[in-house]
Amino acid sequence: MAQVSINSDLGEWGSSTDSGERARLLQSPCVDTAPKSEGEASPEGLGTGTTSTIGAIFIVVNACLGAGLLNFPAAFSTAGGVAAGVALQMASNERTYQEVVWAVCGKLTGVLCEVTIAVYTFGTCIAFLIIIGDQQDKIIAVMAKEPEGASGSPWYTDRKFTISLTAFLFILPLSIPREIGFQKYASFLSVVGTWYVTAIIIIKYIWPDKEMTPGDILTRPASWVAVFNAMPTICFGFQCHVSSVPVFNSMRRPKVKTWGGVVTAAMVIALAVYMGTGICGFLTFGAAVDPDVLLSYPSEDMAVAVARAFIILSVLTSYPILHFCGRAVVEGLWLRYQGMPVEEDVGRERRRRVLQTLVWFLLTLLLALFIPDIGKVISVIGGLAACFIFVFPGLCLIQAKLSEMEEVKPASWWALVSYGVLLVTLGAFIFGQTTANAIFVDLLA
Repeated sequence: MAQVSINSDLGEWGSSTDSGERARLLQSPCVDTAPKSEGEASPEGLGTGTTSTIGAIFIVVNACLGAGLLNFPAAFSTAGGVAAGVALQMASNERTYQEVVWAVCGKLTGVLCEVTIAVYTFGTCIAFLIIIGDQQDKIIAVMAKEPEGASGSPWYTDRKFTISLTAFLFILPLSIPREIGFQKYASFLSVVGTWYVTAIIIIKYIWPDKEMTPGDILTRPASWVAVFNAMPTICFGFQCHVSSVPVFNSMRRPKVKTWGGVVTAAMVIALAVYMGTGICGFLTFGAAVDPDVLLSYPSEDMAVAVARAFIILSVLTSYPILHFCGRAVVEGLWLRYQGMPVEEDVGRERRRRVLQTLVWFLLTLLLALFIPDIGKVISVIGGLAACFIFVFPGLCLIQAKLSEMEEVKPASWWALVSYGVLLVTLGAFIFGQTTANAIFVDLLA
């Protein structure tokens, strides 16, 4: 398994003195290396990281919770009510490792997976910046004590300025370092913040403000197409596969059995948060719910203002994680395209890393400034999340079973192959349908 470290020593803005360590840090999640067997020690003592099991759980949960959390009530509305929304969540919880795609399915599928990861993480970073702008608009409106969007507002309250300032002051410095060692601590605070957001949404549903009037409460889908149109948000919310690779490598004892417990605990926590937010947020506002549910609440509500601050904190810690994974993929693709072994090119690592980070950061910031609706971004990249959840795991399962040398195939073999075909077919359909809908309805409308 490629050694993409996420929780080693902090403060590494330059190159490591160990060329072997730097080589592994430059590798993308799907680079040409054989997967490490369970219990196999990594070279130079790097097989055991510094992240505990509890720390890994919080990092995985933090990777799940964030941008998708605020869009879940709108997804329930799109799906046609609570029953359809919950059913979609329960059917969307699959798991895999990105390295398996390369090792099992070969070079072509592996490169396709890498490109998909790069596009997905890039789009997610745009969504994170849009969320910052959404929440800051509301917080500034309360602090300035003036209506949102009022003419004659000071220049320093302009959305483009506040997003840019926050991004340059916090996100860019956190994205440049070679490693992200603080995430196991920041993720704990971020996850607690998302719990607070969910608690506020539930409380506001039980004891609603008098001025909040819900729209129509749908009880069934308008059509099956509407149900699948909600799939991008569901997949986007539960997609933590890209971030899981470096988290697994950072664990003190990276074993499959332990990792299974980490993922199970993380998914249970994420499911509880998403269901609480989705159900209560939808029932509070009905069809009138905003794609960012916190925007549906009054600006002057202080409890909700604190929730907005927690969401900003969550996004500030999540952007560097997704950028780290995307940058690693871009680095691997670039070095492979140039035909240079990683070990022979580590001398230019720092320059390349800073340049890649600046280009990535500036492009995502520019797009976020001119795409104010997070729903449009999620509708586009949510289809890619379906590929990680269904298509690539299905392809790996099919290829793994086809590689078995048994002359007589038992019933279990045919069942697993059929299951793999089902995953690929379902994922391809969701990706095609939701992406086409996003292009023709959300982007071209």
